[in-house]
Order: sequence, then C-alpha cells, then structure tokens
Amino acid sequence: MADSTETMLDNSTLDNSTLSKVRTLVMPIVTDLHLDLYDLEFRGGTLRITLDTPPGSPGGVDLDQLALATRLIGREFDHADPVPGHYTLEVTSPGVERTLRTPAHFQRELGKTVAIRLRDTAGDARRLQGVLSAADEHGATLLLDTPGPDGATERVVPYHLIDRARTVFVWGPAPKPGGPKKSAAGTKKPADAKKPSAPPRERSTHERPRYERSHQDAGQREEHLRRRPVAGARRCARARLQAASGRSR
Repeated sequence: MADSTETMLDNSTLDNSTLSKVRTLVMPIVTDLHLDLYDLEFRGGTLRITLDTPPGSPGGVDLDQLALATRLIGREFDHADPVPGHYTLEVTSPGVERTLRTPAHFQRELGKTVAIRLRDTAGDARRLQGVLSAADEHGATLLLDTPGPDGATERVVPYHLIDRARTVFVWGPAPKPGGPKKSAAGTKKPADAKKPSAPPRERSTHERPRYERSHQDAGQREEHLRRRPVAGARRCARARLQAASGRSR
C-alpha cells in the first residue's frame, strides 16, 4: 500500500521521530486491512489517522472498518506507547471533501474541483478554486473557475505557498459548455429550499491517555466499578422491603 503521509505543511506538534514511530506501528495494520494510510497528523491533543481505500476502489472506508482499525491500532499503542502525554486517537476517512496536504494527495485528485487558500498573496487573491489539471512534487496546476486579475484562466501554485487546500464536493454533473440553458421558470427554486450539505466523513474516536497507573491500580479500579452496581442493588432491595412493610401495616 502506498504511504502518502509525507507532510507538505508543518502543522504537527509532534517531532518527526515520534510521527515515524506512529507510522511504523500503523502501516502493517493498515496493509493487513487492505487500506491506504492517507494522512497522519497531530493537532490540539488529537492524533488523527486518516485511512482510505486504494485508488480505483469502487467504495470508500466504512464505519466497521474504522472501528476495527481503531481497536487494532489502540492495542498496538497500548503496548508500544509511541506518543508521550495525553491525547485522543481519531481514526477517520478523508470524506468527500478531503484535505490535501501532500503531493500524493493532489496527484490522486486530478480532474476534481479544489479550493486553495494561500499563505501570502502580496496583493493577489488569497482564495483560488478550480479544476486540478496537473500536480507534481513541486506544485499543482488549476484551471480557475474565475479568471485572475490578469485574465489568466490557469495558475500553477507551488506547495510552499499553500496554507490550506481541499476538494470541493459538486452535486451532479457539471453542465456542458454551450449546452441548452433551462428557462428561468425551470430553474427557479422554492424560497425555503436549502443547499444540501456534503455527506460527512466516517470517523471513529477513542481516548488514549498515557497510562501512568500500575496494573494493580487499574485492577483495584475495575474491582471498585464491579462492586458499585451490587451496592446499588442492595440499596434498592432495602427500599422495596421498607415500602412493602409500610403497605402491610
């Protein structure tokens, strides 16, 4: 399976050695599940592992696959403990509007509409949108939906200038250029009609705190949790006996 997790944007708070350890632990599990490791990032205390089906697959990752991957990855992390401190493990799919952070991400989405926000525009438009026509190791080429100030309809964007990028979900096929246009009456929408939102991406999350308790402490905590329902049942039994005694009087 292809590993497309070499980050284009440095937005992780983990050092490269820790991310490398995480990747080494995750890749065999992902490969065994016949999936791709689409992305790997750590932000705001959340370690997000994004999985996808191989290119050309008829469908995407479903929730059952994500739940299984979460259990297997969590079990491996319990043993190896690759990430210091407290964090949340999130195993997710890219969704229909997927984040583009690496050259491989862009190369995988050729022919699709993408939206890009630039870092420093120096007077140019900061937001771009258009069809992704080409991508290599250095930058992406867009066929712009709206021509630039200079009238250009195509723009090459180097990756180091990109702040954020994602695919744009388009409902239905795009109209053919020069095709017949519908009349105003045929295209009029009800006043209360709402634009449908893109389907949400699947995800499975699980708290993965750093284990600082000993096995003995954990066992005592589990024993305490097992006793609590018993104590509650005894209190309920005493209450029922008192109520029955009151009615008999």
